[in-house]
Amino acid sequence: MERTRFGVAGKGKRGISTVGWALRGAAAGAAGSTALNAVTYLDMAVRGRGSSSTPEQTVQELAEKAHVQIPGDEETRENRKQGLGPLIGLVAGVGVGTLGGLARASGFLSAKPVGIALTTVGVMIASNGPMTALGVTDPRKWSASSWLSDVVPHLAYGVVVKNTIDAFDRP
Repeated sequence: MERTRFGVAGKGKRGISTVGWALRGAAAGAAGSTALNAVTYLDMAVRGRGSSSTPEQTVQELAEKAHVQIPGDEETRENRKQGLGPLIGLVAGVGVGTLGGLARASGFLSAKPVGIALTTVGVMIASNGPMTALGVTDPRKWSASSWLSDVVPHLAYGVVVKNTIDAFDRP
């Protein structure tokens, strides 16, 4: 094992296969997504704010870009978008967790603050990147309150994913 200022790299898969680490990362990503959603819903309840429409708008934009019609009458289409929007977030959360597991499989074991930061930034890019690229939102125009509402749940995700992957690594 080689120590770097960002953590430890090298051997240390603990006899767990790459697929095993990917599955552990996916589980960590699912746990992190649950934490992100819980913090988001708590924020909504405490501040009395409504839910964001950006996930549904992202589904609509993706469908238009792919030239795919969302089936059903107007109400059914809206319901489908309301279901598909959060699923995109779950895919991002599980996907980033899987990448964390694959990084661990390659021998990378980061220091806790570094791992939390990398995971938090990774999931923010995975979730906000498509919305930004599609023109649904522009983080450069967000208020401080909007940034706080976005960063805090993603930070909760990062903390849970890092600690879950680390827990899988204990002897």
